[in-house]
Amino acid sequence: MMRTDVYTTPEAFEQLAGEWNALLKRSASNTLFLTNEWQRTWWRELGDGKLRVLAMREDGALVGIAPLFFESNALGAVEVALVGCKEVSDYLDFIFARGCELACFRIVVDFLKSSDAPTWHTIGLCNIIETSPTLSAFVEMLNAEGWHAHVAFEDVCPVVALPDTFDAYLAMLDGKERRELQRKLRRASEDVAVTFTTDAGALARDVDDFIALMKASVPDKAAFMTPRMARFFHAIARAMFEAGWLQLAFLEVERVRAAAYMNFVYEDAVLVYNSGLDPEKYAYLSPGQVLIARLIEKAIQDGRRTFDFLQGNEEYKYKLGGKDVKLYTLSARK
Repeated sequence: MMRTDVYTTPEAFEQLAGEWNALLKRSASNTLFLTNEWQRTWWRELGDGKLRVLAMREDGALVGIAPLFFESNALGAVEVALVGCKEVSDYLDFIFARGCELACFRIVVDFLKSSDAPTWHTIGLCNIIETSPTLSAFVEMLNAEGWHAHVAFEDVCPVVALPDTFDAYLAMLDGKERRELQRKLRRASEDVAVTFTTDAGALARDVDDFIALMKASVPDKAAFMTPRMARFFHAIARAMFEAGWLQLAFLEVERVRAAAYMNFVYEDAVLVYNSGLDPEKYAYLSPGQVLIARLIEKAIQDGRRTFDFLQGNEEYKYKLGGKDVKLYTLSARK
């Protein structure tokens, strides 16, 4: 029989830290955005409402984590969501050991029915990958309670399956796109340098440079980068750097930073989180495109198997070989 502990304060992340990521690796939802480091930092910087982290144990071993929070919307209705939803976390889900999903789903439903749960009106679980059992088994349980659950398409994450060599990668591309990319790489070959943040002492400065390039690139990114979001980017960069998962890369022209990517390297994947560039200076070199191509080349050299562009259907992702992985939102109401 399973035992469930319900944590109501942020200390939950620290108290479960020694077991959290090991469970994540035994789950069907193993992604950087569900690591203890990510979840803890997101809640500290962006979380609001009432936190409830359910930890499920079988014979003393941790087999399930449901990181939930309850927050009122503009109409005063309280929604149940996953920690990390909606902004800035591209993949989310419950963290359940394989084979334990049904029992863990049942515990979540029973908790939501109980007086231990804060009063709530709707459920909104975002960024669930198309293959997740949450979209099938959990939906069935919610509907069995009469909670009117349904699943709606949310977004795509174009993902490149990397071959063994960069030449083989180039051969995967459409002929026109391949020739154009090779031309840009040749033109920039002697004029640019790709650098990476490896010094903890330089991290804050480098994140500032990244944010400046991000804000300069397009008006939407400038509007997105509020002071609160800038604090989050600094905090998450520090957490990912300390975990060994940060790839903060710059394309420099004559020692001037012309483009940047903040990526994460987790398991065998590179996750392309965000980017920035000076849209005018050095535009003739196509610095953003050159940098992303060099980062794909590095991923292949490092033995990574996937290059994940994360959420958004921007055209360049498909030109570089991305194939869609679909994400869905699970909604329910009493």
